[in-house]
Amino acid sequence: MNGRERLLAQGRGRLTDCLACMPITMIFASDLAGARYIDYATDHRVQSGAQLQLAEQFDLDHVSVIGDPCIEAADCGAEIAFFEDSPAAFREEVSLLRDKAVLGSLGLPEPRRGPRMHNAVLAVQDLADAVAGERLVEGWVEGPCAQAADLRGINRLMLDFYDDPEFVRELVEFVVELEISFGLAQIEAGADVIGIGDAAASLIGPRLYKEYIWPGEERMVTAFHAAGALCRLHICGNNLPLLAKATELSCEIIDIDGPTVSLADARGATGSTQVLCGNLDPVRSVRDGTPEQIHSQLAGCHAAAGSNYIVAAGCEIPRGTPTQNFAELVAFARATGNSCGRRGREGGKGCVVLVVTAPGARITFSCNRLPLEENRPVVAASAEYGARGPHGRL
Repeated sequence: MNGRERLLAQGRGRLTDCLACMPITMIFASDLAGARYIDYATDHRVQSGAQLQLAEQFDLDHVSVIGDPCIEAADCGAEIAFFEDSPAAFREEVSLLRDKAVLGSLGLPEPRRGPRMHNAVLAVQDLADAVAGERLVEGWVEGPCAQAADLRGINRLMLDFYDDPEFVRELVEFVVELEISFGLAQIEAGADVIGIGDAAASLIGPRLYKEYIWPGEERMVTAFHAAGALCRLHICGNNLPLLAKATELSCEIIDIDGPTVSLADARGATGSTQVLCGNLDPVRSVRDGTPEQIHSQLAGCHAAAGSNYIVAAGCEIPRGTPTQNFAELVAFARATGNSCGRRGREGGKGCVVLVVTAPGARITFSCNRLPLEENRPVVAASAEYGARGPHGRL
């Protein structure tokens, strides 16, 4: 399997040869290419070149156009602060919608005309042309809560949920139309999956998320699925209170940030069939750890998440990460066969994923990838940890 085939199969619940690997790389990719970050974020040729260099050097399964959260807002007319060697940022004191009345006259920018959105679309096209089906191409948009905060200012938005809920609904409606348009342009340019970054959603809690944000996310996911793309939901921070509802979106991939949420708790909230991605601590583990520590912690992640798991850090790979640490993410994924995939190629049924947490532990298990009618009988067995490693196959 090549990287694109592996990630598409993983996302669609099909058999794979090994675990997929899908780390978020922005500054890390720019630094490796020797580029200024402002050039990486604003020049599609620099970004696509850096992503291709990174993917080829480390044999990554995917390439991505994540740059900064200011792209759509900038094309709406928001004032953005740019920095030479770090991502752009918003200036909340001059937020575009600090006066709520501005929303009524705000037009939707056309993705292929707005300079920053058009640049992202061109980066997707560059990558799709270059990888030629060998790696998955990931586009990226802001989610409803994140983009609403970008346009209004995060502190104002938090108050609006209580002081002016009708305005929040109107703002989310505008944002959803904006993001669907942007995502569809990226799919047309060659994106296989659209990442939806809705970082601010972790700040509002499950009640407000269900009432105001989830319906907008659902519309976005439905539109992207209809256009043939997979969806990846990335909510930074503690998204555990939102996961049960977020799973109903039917995103193929949900990221779990680290270390704010344990993968065991995330798996309990999402059920066995949702593909989870993450969740090593980007700083303490990936940047400051050792390859041996990273390997051990990834084994723990895999044990907690089961076979529906994609290797990654919880969020962006930080600047200063040793290349040998980053390489261990891919090495672990390649060395960790998907038990379903191995059994599937042999034509057998009743393939199992065995997770043993202690010597002689007795557990009940079954495969969560096979169709229900093939997923019987459920087998009870015991295995000794260390005989075949923490993951074995009967």
